[in-house]
Amino acid sequence: MLFRKRASLAGAAVAVLLATAGLSSARLTAAAAAAPGCAGDHWVASWVASPTDSLVPTDATGDLTPQVLTYQTLRMIVTPHRGGSSLRIHLSNRFGASDVSFGRVTVGRQTSGAAATNIVPVTFGNAQSVTIPKGQDVVSDPVALTFAAFAPLAVSMYVPGIQTPPTKHWNANATSYYSLPLTGDSSRQQSSWGFFGDTGSWLYVSGVDVLTPARTRGVVAFGDSITDGFVGATPLSIPADAAVADTNGRYPDQLQRRLDQAGIPISVVNAGIGGNQLLTGGEPLQTGPSGLARFDKDVLAQAGVAGVLVLEGINDLGLSRSTAEQLIAGYTQLIERSHAAGLKIWLATITPASNALVDGTLLAPNSETSRQQINSWIRTQTLADGFVDFDAALRDPADPSILRPAYASVDNLHPNLAGYQAMANAVPQDLLSSVTCPS
Repeated sequence: MLFRKRASLAGAAVAVLLATAGLSSARLTAAAAAAPGCAGDHWVASWVASPTDSLVPTDATGDLTPQVLTYQTLRMIVTPHRGGSSLRIHLSNRFGASDVSFGRVTVGRQTSGAAATNIVPVTFGNAQSVTIPKGQDVVSDPVALTFAAFAPLAVSMYVPGIQTPPTKHWNANATSYYSLPLTGDSSRQQSSWGFFGDTGSWLYVSGVDVLTPARTRGVVAFGDSITDGFVGATPLSIPADAAVADTNGRYPDQLQRRLDQAGIPISVVNAGIGGNQLLTGGEPLQTGPSGLARFDKDVLAQAGVAGVLVLEGINDLGLSRSTAEQLIAGYTQLIERSHAAGLKIWLATITPASNALVDGTLLAPNSETSRQQINSWIRTQTLADGFVDFDAALRDPADPSILRPAYASVDNLHPNLAGYQAMANAVPQDLLSSVTCPS
């Protein structure tokens, strides 16, 4: 499509290589009270995209993303995990260089591409426009719109001036759209005409909540690129495999489908960031703040959250050479913070990658020993509320230090879609259902 250009691999080398794998006390108190009684309705996160950065000029496939927005409209396509008839939209300017303003925001149901139907206004404090201060997030007023789980929504934002650069989630694994500069407000337009640009990043939009019966609880899948659903297209991981876009084949997506089929009232949302590390921040690149630094905003502040499943550490071993002892101390801190907020927390074993170039033979040839030490601790510790053995689900029986070939991307670090399905199948349903109300 027009404006969709391939960025050179060499030009994005540093950013792509890394992409492999102050909440107030009042808000923390609210998060701790996020497990209400079983009667009535409450807000639950239905879709989440953790903000990653504002500086990297490409998406994960290497295509350029707009860095300057000028009197034009963004139409971001997001796929909720729980349906309903009332929603709220979260927008983020977490990494913006200045305040950002939107003249109008709307949401509708995507029909195909950039086309949408049933478009309704989204207000903020009963106003159609909103200004988000630098470094802040906002949540909309309740919006009346009936939508189904896994039926994509189109969130449109009109930029009434010149803004740069947008806060985004770098690897959406989904296609969103934008109109040409100086074309004005297309946020209420149903057809796809004029939305000539497309991107594999989510710009500004960071969450969708749904009003749902109180017995429904939220579970956050928290981690790095393996939670984010990255599928590598080359031995160096980058660019991402564009063929997986819009398939919703990430392990949290497949886990949601399993829970739905079993009738378990849980909304699984994805707080994965490619290249993220538990202990070390990657700002200003797209790997985002460390897991410890972003945990409050990306987990504890989510509406209706009752539990968190943590899969993180492979990048700490591969990129920062962190020790097993350092990572175990980091996990222990997450456990303490989750329990203090009234949440359950489950740890996942780190998946194998000894034959991968990234986080393996090239960058971390000796990390397998630390990975085994960490996984042994995860399986035997009693601090968390349980564990999920993703290592056992994905490893090659003939060589437990590598991914089973049928589950591996060509980079031998990230699972393919079959691998993500195997991860979802490995999560014990009764582990997660312990956060729901008795039936």
